[in-house]
Formats: sequence, C-alpha cells, structure tokens
Amino acid sequence: MKTPLYTALSQHAEKKPYSFHVPGHHNGDVFFDEARSYYAPLLQLDVTELDGLDDLHHPTGVIQEAEDLLAKLYGADQSFFLVNGTTVGNLAMVMASCGAGDEVFIQRHCHKSVFHAVELAGATPILLETEVDQQLQVPTHVTNETVKQAIAQHPHCRAIVLTYPNYYGHAADLSELVQMCHEAGILVLVDEAHGAHFVLGGDFPPSALSYGADVVVQSAHKTLPAMTMGSYLHVQGDRIDAKRVKTLLTMLQSSSPSYPIMASLDVARAFVEKMKKGSLDGLMSGLEELKEQFRRIPHIEVVESDSLSTDPLKCVIRSTRGLTGYELKRILESVEVHPELADEHQVLLVFGLGQMREVPFPAIEHALQQSDAVLSKVKHRHEKMAVLKDDRQWQGVEAVPFERAEGRRSAESVIPYPPGIPLMIKGERIKVDQINTLSRLLGHHVHVQASQVIQQRKLYVYIEEETL
Repeated sequence: MKTPLYTALSQHAEKKPYSFHVPGHHNGDVFFDEARSYYAPLLQLDVTELDGLDDLHHPTGVIQEAEDLLAKLYGADQSFFLVNGTTVGNLAMVMASCGAGDEVFIQRHCHKSVFHAVELAGATPILLETEVDQQLQVPTHVTNETVKQAIAQHPHCRAIVLTYPNYYGHAADLSELVQMCHEAGILVLVDEAHGAHFVLGGDFPPSALSYGADVVVQSAHKTLPAMTMGSYLHVQGDRIDAKRVKTLLTMLQSSSPSYPIMASLDVARAFVEKMKKGSLDGLMSGLEELKEQFRRIPHIEVVESDSLSTDPLKCVIRSTRGLTGYELKRILESVEVHPELADEHQVLLVFGLGQMREVPFPAIEHALQQSDAVLSKVKHRHEKMAVLKDDRQWQGVEAVPFERAEGRRSAESVIPYPPGIPLMIKGERIKVDQINTLSRLLGHHVHVQASQVIQQRKLYVYIEEETL
C-alpha cells in the first residue's frame, strides 16, 4: 500500500539530517532526558514544511497524493487531513454551509463543537430531538418524521447536522432522510466521528457518504490506528462549495500542522485499504469472542440495541448487581482496564480493528465480587423541536440555585465529558429532568464542563423581561 507522506518523512529521517529549523527539539537532539526514550523515534518525524514534504494548506506533493488516495478509498470527490480533530471539521463544514441569520437543523444530542460552529457562523439552530434506545436508554437518531415536520415549519433551512453513528455505535438508515433534505434544498452534514472504519463494509454499518451526505467528518483517531487529533473531512457532490471548506480549514487549523499526526493519517488509510482488500471474517469472529468473554463474567451483561444496526467495535456492558455505570467503570479501572466512558446505567468499551492484548478477566471478576451498590434508572421526555434564541435579546445573566432554574434559559452549555454532548445548551429552557440528571452526575463525581457555580448547585441563566 502506498503511504506517500509517511514514506517521504521516513526517508528524510533515514538521512540523519542536520536541523537548523523549527521545531526546537531539532530532530530530537534537544530534549528532556527523562522523557527521551518515549519520544525519540517520533521526534525524527516531527519536522516542518521542508522541500519534498509538502504543505498541508497548499498541498501539491506528497500530502496532496495522500489526500487523493484517501478520497479514492472513501469514494469522496475531495478529502482533507485534519490535525485539529473532528472539531475543526465540524466548524468548517457548518461555517461553509450557513451564515448569519440562516436556520440550521441540529440533532439535539450532538457534540459541543457543532454548537460552537453554529454560534461562530451566527446561524440560528433549530434543535431536533432524538429517539431513545429502550435497551440502553441513550439518544440514538432523528426520525424521518421529525425532519419532515421540521422542514414543513422551516422551509428555508440551509442545512442539517447529524451525528452518525451515536457514541454507542447505533446507526440508523439515512437514505430516506438524506433524499428528503436534498429535495428541500437542505445540505446534509454528518459528524461521523465514530465511523471512519465503516468504509470496510461487511458487518459494519454503511458510511454516511454512501447515503449521499454532502460533507462527512470522521475521527480517524477514534477507531483507526491514527494519532489523537487526526481526522478526515470528505466532500462529495456540488451542493456545497468545496473551495470554501478548504479556505475555512486553512483559517481554522494550525499554520504549523503536526507531521506525525498527518503521517499517521496516511498510514491509517493504508491500513484500512489493505484490510478492505482482504477478508473480515477473522476480525469479526475475534470481536464476537471478546464480547462473549465479557458475557461469561458473573454479574455482567452485554447490552445491545433491539432496533438499530450497531457497530461491532462497540460493546456495552452493565452490572446485574445494581452498580451504576460509573461504579462499574471505577472497578474496571482498579485493575487497569480503562473503558471509553460510563453513564448512569452502563459502561462503553471500544474494541480495536485487530488483535488486542489479553484482557485480565480473572482480575475483573475478582474486583466485581467486592462490589456492592444500587442502580437508579431515569426516563427522559423532550420536545421534538426547539429554537435556540440569540443571547443578545436578554437583559443579563444571573446564577440561580438548581431548584429555581427550571423553565429559565441557560446562559451556558453544561457538558458532561466524555462524551462531550451538552446536557444543557446555551439558550434552551432548562427542564427539571436535566436538573435531576446534573445532580446525579455531580453526586457520582462525573467531570462536567461548566462554570464553577455548579459546585454550589447553581446555574447561570439569562434574565428575561418577564423576570424583571
């Protein structure tokens, strides 16, 4: 498999060049001795825009060749390497699609970067509520009927932003939804952060590109063997201005992009391309056997969706003894088994596209035998659609106790992390179940991105005319 950028970097490193250029570690010659053993091999690839190594923001050589190979693999018209994660891809695709005053449909349970993009664009977000999987009690997808009703009420909407799949690997069929939006003149933008491997086909869900999405952003670092912050952005069709997307990426991404990250994106593409040309039978049987081993642990169950296609790389486990997901996560971590995330009910594990180290199942079982807790379940109810208001129309901001926040408009987003999906969104009216959920999360010492006043059980809300 060709790896144009990685090959050029490795050939440069093999020449043992003298560095009189940035970065300041000069090919690893200048570095903190105690950390050198871990960093030394990578530092040889951490260079700058030297002759023959191309320029991410104006590629004409090996980076351009690598991006062309990427587009060919995914069936896109044009593909881009991202060194600032899927976050920068979400910013670019939204800002390239809408401007000040434009309406844009946003799947309610999307990543915070989507809301940041809409705010930067000055657009008006129309929130579309998601369905909830009854087995896992997590948000999944926006239904066709919800989108149909939204289009009827907002016929001049510019774009829709979808999360596909959700964090837990649930993937709904997007074919009818994409067609409906395109017929209404609406751009389809997809945050496919957890689906970069869907291009493999087989038992994996289809890629959003295969459904006809206009722009798709993928976190290669989440499920492919790429370095953290390495992502892809794909454009297809002529509904969106690809030049505008590229210009925004140049403005939003670092002017000193990481060559190790870019090279890892190159080799990750080659890894997938090689895997795609072979058989997936061994991979699939290995993933199923790993799940089966978790099923064999006493007091653990593997929970699966009963209504949607699910990514085989995602495995959700739950305690049958009353442990919350947070408690189960802490037990796993006590034996150095580190899951992706936990919620009130369960723990999410992300498997790899290949052989993993032997999991210490006996140690997990022993740790679980020492546990004792009670699980509480909560049901959520939401409106199917909501319009977020521009914060310029409010009179100011005040901090109010949790018990007085219901019905007020939140003056900030409150975001449990991971997964980075806002529990409360800046500008939306606060519901009592959101307050109750926040209280429980704080009780479980979950990391929440918000103002420090939440530690005093207060929330920042807008002062509206009727409260004056």
